[in-house]
Amino acid sequence: MNPSTLIGMLTGILLLVVVLGFSAENPALFLNLPSLGIVLFGTLAATFISYPLKEVLRIFGLLGTVLRNERLYARADMEELVSVSRLWMAGDLRAVEKAMEHVANPFLKTGLQLVVDLTPEEDIIDLLQWRISRLRAKEHAEAQLFRVMANYAPAFGMVGTLVGLVNLMFLLGDGDMTAIGQQMAIALMTTFYGVLLANLLFKPVAVKLERRTEQRVELMNMVQQGIAMMCHKRSPALMRETLNSFMAQYPDEIHDGSRTAPRRDKPTAGQR
Repeated sequence: MNPSTLIGMLTGILLLVVVLGFSAENPALFLNLPSLGIVLFGTLAATFISYPLKEVLRIFGLLGTVLRNERLYARADMEELVSVSRLWMAGDLRAVEKAMEHVANPFLKTGLQLVVDLTPEEDIIDLLQWRISRLRAKEHAEAQLFRVMANYAPAFGMVGTLVGLVNLMFLLGDGDMTAIGQQMAIALMTTFYGVLLANLLFKPVAVKLERRTEQRVELMNMVQQGIAMMCHKRSPALMRETLNSFMAQYPDEIHDGSRTAPRRDKPTAGQR
């Protein structure tokens, strides 16, 4: 499981346990199935109306993607690219084709195949950029699905609140305090569930998916840069150093904090 996702889930659960345990006389009162049903089924109904069935059914698969500790293997892709480039510079076409059989990244494999086929560089870059744009648009739509659900959940929480308040108005004349309390619980708990699901589930999942897309696009840009250098027959050593810059992590690109500002000595009398 993804460590940050696991930490977030445990922290959220711990927060609810602590808050309800110390602030509520009976924490079981916060478990209201009718309120939860209004929010969940209302959100799902609105989502099914908004999106095609095929896209909505991907929700569970995307949740699994967020939970998994997915690795991109950027370092391995860079080494494969440099290795194939070295063989390409040596003119060993048979060794290049054999090495390409072990390339697992389909984006990288496509770029290498186009280079081997002597495709013009402009056409290769156009195709790779189009695939990057397509991936970004596709995964942006997936993240947007959860952002839409995050907007629907509080809205249906308010719907449940209105339902509870309407029923409460009809019961006020009877004076049945038990029934009045139940309707008040539905009125308040639906809003609670709506806000909770929106901010502790749907929005975090959307942000996680967006961050995943950024990392994947960054890897694809690195591969594209390597393919462009391979088309220009740049040296493998230069390619390695260039692609390393895509993976280097610097806290500050300008100042690393290891140097202190040079002290300005006071000018002497002869310098004035």
